[in-house]
Amino acid sequence: MFKEFKEFAMRGNVVDMAVGIVIGAAFATIVKSLVSDIIMPPIGLLLGGVDFSNLFVTIREGSVAGPFATLADAQKAGAVTINYGLFMNTVISFLIIAFAIFMVIKGMNSLKKKEEAPAAEPTEKDCAFCFTSIPIRATRCPHCTSELSKQT
Repeated sequence: MFKEFKEFAMRGNVVDMAVGIVIGAAFATIVKSLVSDIIMPPIGLLLGGVDFSNLFVTIREGSVAGPFATLADAQKAGAVTINYGLFMNTVISFLIIAFAIFMVIKGMNSLKKKEEAPAAEPTEKDCAFCFTSIPIRATRCPHCTSELSKQT
């Protein structure tokens, strides 16, 4: 059984998938940092100094009564909260990752299109009388001297 699993795991597709997952997780971490540390602070500053990671609604008070200044204080007190600021950060992270994946797929598709060269226009046709290959613009067959109509 272990031998079969080893054969399955060593196939190229499984290894490629594992590498993709690891790179994807690293990319997600980078994007999360980009959103929470670079993008959201200026947006919060423009909106009056709002820290999106601390936007929450308290549903139930914890051991200590609110109001709480930060989400960490609310969680430390055991309060039940809806963390819509963190949700907004996650949505923006998702949009950035989705855009990046879209750009990668678009690039891969354009590379595939370049590899598939369009079929060249035919330069020869067959004579309708002797079936010899002749230039497409010929009006008379050089082999049998038959006059060719424009349709053949």
